Amino acid sequence: MTTPTPSADTGDTSTDPRKDSLIEYPSEFPIKVMGVNQEGFVHAVTAIAKEHDPFFDASTVELRPSSGDKYLGVTITVTATSREQLDNLYLALTSNPLVKVVL
Repeated sequence: MTTPTPSADTGDTSTDPRKDSLIEYPSEFPIKVMGVNQEGFVHAVTAIAKEHDPFFDASTVELRPSSGDKYLGVTITVTATSREQLDNLYLALTSNPLVKVVL
């Protein structure tokens, strides 16, 4: 029994990586970031967002403290232009020591 070999690229767009995404680019993409409610946390999150989205508007940031005020939820909305951009943004956020969770 032989195994079929992959065919050469025939211009079929079904292998286009954009077809694998449920996100249409560009689009406004909200990201929730949680961390300890301390000085510098919000600035760190917004600085990372600005690095990955030059059009990021810090005035759109939403803050939500936990019931005990120990943690702070920060919702940032970026203009997503590609999966690579979002992957790099998530990596930068999760690598920051002030960040506990990114959704």
